[in-house]
Amino acid sequence: MAKILVIEDETNIAAAIQRCIESAGHTCHIAPDGNTGLTAFQQYQPDLVILDLRLPDMDGLEVCTKIRHSRLAKVPYILMLTVQSEEIDRIIGYSTGADDYMAKPFSPQELIVRVRALLRRDQWHQELAPAQLIQTPHLRINLDRRTVQTRSAPSSQWLDIPLSPLEFDLLSKMASQPGRIWTRDQLSELWEPGSYEDLRVVDSCIKRLRQKLCREPQRFIHTKTGIGYAFEDAEVTV
Repeated sequence: MAKILVIEDETNIAAAIQRCIESAGHTCHIAPDGNTGLTAFQQYQPDLVILDLRLPDMDGLEVCTKIRHSRLAKVPYILMLTVQSEEIDRIIGYSTGADDYMAKPFSPQELIVRVRALLRRDQWHQELAPAQLIQTPHLRINLDRRTVQTRSAPSSQWLDIPLSPLEFDLLSKMASQPGRIWTRDQLSELWEPGSYEDLRVVDSCIKRLRQKLCREPQRFIHTKTGIGYAFEDAEVTV
């Protein structure tokens, strides 16, 4: 059972989402605007946030950014809702740290599929055991604590890199098998197999992840032209 926070100003939509979430066995808390939602986020510490893009007091993108910059130990997944379906809204949503995207109107079944896909990423990491640490000379991924550290040289200090849940999942999935070439289709399964036809979303997330990891964008995640991406550093120890 997961704790889910819904930040949605349309009461009928919020109520429908709450019924859907609770029927799936999760707990649900409703916030009608951005400021109330941010307060509830601090107090409720949810596992997942369903966030409307258009809120009366604050843009949903701003709320998403504030959640991502919070100092809480628990970093939730964020599912963005919008009345539009244009590509620009989707890309902007991901650039602020959203993990998934749904356009209104949507069916209850689709919502549950997306929620289930986000929540099951934690299960995927548990199945990666027994290794809880993936380390290269320049990168250290703690699968248990879900933290990432990087350094510019083997003798330099480790620095924490704040990543969204989706960014962490993409990185740890590729780093778990260094040198393997992952296609966009394979990486998109972190959402839900077949739920996203626009694979450019993967490219957008990879670009943002590279920017956060280091000043040399190709150091860890290498583009394999016409195929996909691969994680490569020096010899990996676990």
